[in-house]
Amino acid sequence: MPRRARAAEPLENVAAAESLAKLAKQLARAPRRAAKGTRPPPSADASAREAIEAREAGPFDLATSPRQVSLELIGGRGHYERVIAAVLAAHTSVWIATANVKGLMVEDHRAAPGRRRSMRRSSYVSILSLLDDLAARGVELRLLHAELPSGPFREEIANHPRLVAGGLALARCPRVHMKAVIVDGALLYLGSANWTGAGLGAKGTGRRNFELGIVTEDGPLLDQVQGLFEQIWSGGECDGCKVRELCPGPLDEVRAIEGRAPAVLRPRRKPARTAVTTDT
Repeated sequence: MPRRARAAEPLENVAAAESLAKLAKQLARAPRRAAKGTRPPPSADASAREAIEAREAGPFDLATSPRQVSLELIGGRGHYERVIAAVLAAHTSVWIATANVKGLMVEDHRAAPGRRRSMRRSSYVSILSLLDDLAARGVELRLLHAELPSGPFREEIANHPRLVAGGLALARCPRVHMKAVIVDGALLYLGSANWTGAGLGAKGTGRRNFELGIVTEDGPLLDQVQGLFEQIWSGGECDGCKVRELCPGPLDEVRAIEGRAPAVLRPRRKPARTAVTTDT
């Protein structure tokens, strides 16, 4: 017996079904709204701040609120052109934080007795020679580092009695892994580059490390990083340090022997932008 054909559905029923399907898709794509009286989920940065506040945290355990900051992204040779140039043009202070300290060569364009200044070919000199010139002008020089300086660095600094006598103040903390350079309390570098030739020096393309960092003149960020630098430098982190027994010389003990009061943060001063000339 042949099957009976199914009766066609009224057009109005088909249209209603299509409208319901369309509405269901729209609701599925729409963002969910929090029920009345409930709190919306916190953002990622807010969650990080709340997590830090919930436990016992120190000055370095931080996650600041987002805000707009004017900055420059630098990489490769840009470190030399921007950071080293600012260091050599310093007027009042240079604070450096690095994990490793090695020999760092820079182009020397100073005129020397009996030598004609050449624009075609640069001679190279250890940056310690130029830091010695800064120390002679009264610029405060600080170098905060983790590892023992390399042999070439130690050999070179021995040739500069002014630096050895305190013109370049050195402080060692094995936990330091941040890389920062602060010039005149007015310019800040934060990035990956250590105080080494391959990181910040005049090494050529194809030899230098792949480094990235930022440079900024943002006042609040400068103040915050200077404060954190000083916290380590003055020994403020030593009392609660869990690896104190591995430290070659806890900085709180060093400062107590020196009888040195914590330094006052340098006032911000607009740095002079001096370009480092390159070979052509």
